[in-house]
Amino acid sequence: MSVARFWRKQQNRYNLIGTHCTTCGKYFYPPRAFCPDCRRDGKIVDHQFKGTGKVVTYSIIRSSSGDFKLLTPYVLAIIELDEGSRLTTHLICDIDKVKIGMPVKRVFRKLGEEGSSGAIHYGTKFVPA
Repeated sequence: MSVARFWRKQQNRYNLIGTHCTTCGKYFYPPRAFCPDCRRDGKIVDHQFKGTGKVVTYSIIRSSSGDFKLLTPYVLAIIELDEGSRLTTHLICDIDKVKIGMPVKRVFRKLGEEGSSGAIHYGTKFVPA
């Protein structure tokens, strides 16, 4: 991703902004330029997701490399938002307490940094609701 596009898309990552097709009613995250079902007939508008949902499935990562090595073990989950879109995200919770169907909510957390003096990246993670 180009540097300019990276900074342009920050609002989507920080605020969980996706899109909504007002023609068929579907929601999309990440945002889409057009609806895959309605095509040209669809009207796409920006949508601020509530940030609540449930765990569809998950995996406990026990061995990792690079920047994620210090986080192990951690939970990587697919979350279905209340509006219907799904996303893969880091679920911050005790690995023994995560369950399929568990209600979750979004939080704003540090995602990583580029070296000891580089840019710090923030974004959305999820916690039990």
